[in-house]
Amino acid sequence: VQLQASGGGSVQAGGSLRLSCAASGRTFSRFFVGWFRQAPGKEREFVAIWSRGGSNRYHYADSVKGRFTIDRDNVKNTIYLQMNSLKPEDTAVYYCAASARVIMSTMTLADYYDYWGQGTLVTVSS
Repeated sequence: VQLQASGGGSVQAGGSLRLSCAASGRTFSRFFVGWFRQAPGKEREFVAIWSRGGSNRYHYADSVKGRFTIDRDNVKNTIYLQMNSLKPEDTAVYYCAASARVIMSTMTLADYYDYWGQGTLVTVSS
């Protein structure tokens, strides 16, 4: 599956951005899909995920709960990350990722994801 991320940019603290990740090759319904981010000098970290199956399909890192929302459009085979109340510490390159082999206990671990988008930069100024 190929992933194409877009929507990054520069915004002031308190502002909003919406990231998109379009998939081609296979449908999202077979995968865990979501977002990770990597700030300069830091490791890639989990942001939000949509998990296949089950009733509780959306999971968020504690640092973004209540501010970020992940959603998907099955027709467009696209997932979105709506980011509100942005903070300077949200500044990072954001990556969409997909995996058919993660389970609930590993879904926040970047090493378990096989497909990655190219990354889109989000810069939040104070």
